[in-house]
Amino acid sequence: MTAIRTRLVLGNWKMHGSLADNAKLLAALLAASPSASATRMGVCVPFPYLAQIALALKGSPFAWGAQDLSVHTQGAYTGEVSGAMLADFSCRFVLVGHSERRAMHAESDQVVADKAQAALTAGITSVVCVGESLAERDAGQAVAVIARQLAPVLALGAEAVKKMVVAYEPVWAIGTGRTASPEQAQEVHAAIRAALKGIGAEHVQILYGGSVKAANAASLFSMPDIDGALVGGASLVAEDFLAIAA
Repeated sequence: MTAIRTRLVLGNWKMHGSLADNAKLLAALLAASPSASATRMGVCVPFPYLAQIALALKGSPFAWGAQDLSVHTQGAYTGEVSGAMLADFSCRFVLVGHSERRAMHAESDQVVADKAQAALTAGITSVVCVGESLAERDAGQAVAVIARQLAPVLALGAEAVKKMVVAYEPVWAIGTGRTASPEQAQEVHAAIRAALKGIGAEHVQILYGGSVKAANAASLFSMPDIDGALVGGASLVAEDFLAIAA
């Protein structure tokens, strides 16, 4: 990767928000008018707020997206949301395979790849999340776990993968206040880059997620294979989210 490149900072609101709180947060973000030249920014929000976000952010430098989607295009799948539905709200991104979905909803590596393909079919950029648990890291298995999680996605082929984003989120660093050191994160990002290069998709952006804050963002972004961040809690505070991007 080149030393100077456009970075991507995405917020994951998780299951937070209300119409009133969202309006305040979006107003604060828009008032800051971030430059789109150095860092692209976006937010991935709960399904019920997509209409509000699409209306508020239309024409702004901010992109928006969802936190999940169905592998199905339509049918008797109560509670599911298709890629075509997300496209109706002009979603640019959708998260797939977040550790919370993998753990709480038993999403397999293959299901994650199927969701990435569903997003691609709908013309939406999937943000494929991967990451190891603390036990897996302590056992020295981090890189092997990531390789296993990525394998079905890479099997979709270079042309498909080139239209995706990968996010490395060590499970032990999500919402815990613990963060992988820049060197720890870079080691895994380099392994992901090598895997992507193996299919001819080395220029795919790789984001880091896991208690990213303004205080550690610069050191993380200084690493050669970290192309931005997937931000959790800090994305709910405009000042903090903007500071990370800055």
